[in-house]
Amino acid sequence: MPRSCIVTGKKPSSGRSYTLRGIAKKKKGIGLKVTGCTNRRFNPNLFTKRLWVPEEKRFVTLRLSAAALRTIDRKGISHVLNDLRKEGKHI
Repeated sequence: MPRSCIVTGKKPSSGRSYTLRGIAKKKKGIGLKVTGCTNRRFNPNLFTKRLWVPEEKRFVTLRLSAAALRTIDRKGISHVLNDLRKEGKHI
């Protein structure tokens, strides 16, 4: 199962993690210098949620981000599911 949100489409992005050394200029040093740089991943905040759909009288299990949970609270689960089905996603 991919690490992505089915509603918002959020997925992992990449970036870098920097290692700093030295004494800050504020503390009378010569400043911080970057001594190393490694690649890292920024993963989305995902949850596996089991939601009740009253129109279909059944539970639906979705992998959602925190932003998608707020979207579902605002629009409603049935409206979000209809939008996903129009996009051709299997639920």
